[in-house]
Amino acid sequence: MGLLTLEHSKAAYRADFALHGMAMLGLAGWLIGASPREERLELMCVALIGLLGWTAVEYVLHRFLLHGLRPFRDWHAQHHQRPKALIYAPTVLIALCFAAGVALPAWAVFNEWVAGALTLGLLCGYGIYSVTHHATHHWHGAGLWLKRRKHWHAVHHHQVPPACYGVTTQIWDHVFGTQGPSRAVDASPSWSRCAIGASPPTGRAD
Repeated sequence: MGLLTLEHSKAAYRADFALHGMAMLGLAGWLIGASPREERLELMCVALIGLLGWTAVEYVLHRFLLHGLRPFRDWHAQHHQRPKALIYAPTVLIALCFAAGVALPAWAVFNEWVAGALTLGLLCGYGIYSVTHHATHHWHGAGLWLKRRKHWHAVHHHQVPPACYGVTTQIWDHVFGTQGPSRAVDASPSWSRCAIGASPPTGRAD
């Protein structure tokens, strides 16, 4: 369960994180060990671009795919209805998206090294997103940064119309004006200790 299904078992859910970590380590090891030495600085920059670019990809996918197009919208609605359930994109689907949507096109346009570096950067971004999204729903202890993310994501789950599409950052919501009201009605779910109606924690902004 999990490789091809939306709702994962606990074992499949953990295996998905493990497989993702192995993919990142394997790709990083291949680039470090096999890429031309004179191109490694450039490849590091490409990987960084991929990592930073993930924030925009995350926003676009969440707003326009998961809240816009069927069947993805219907799948994502299940997560909104049962936020504590281990509902996640099927592992095989994610792997195909990275292969067909990132690695192969980049290889065709550039070369295998650029394709690998870009894929690694986006994989790392997706990994950070996955851990952050899991933490907003399942982790109880939280520092200032995670409290902000919990608050932001709680608004997303309860605001009508939807807002706050970013999970790892709120930058793109501010850019495109989808950050929602500054103070929303208190509809805090049990998985978030940060009430929506309360002001977000003070301190350094994201």
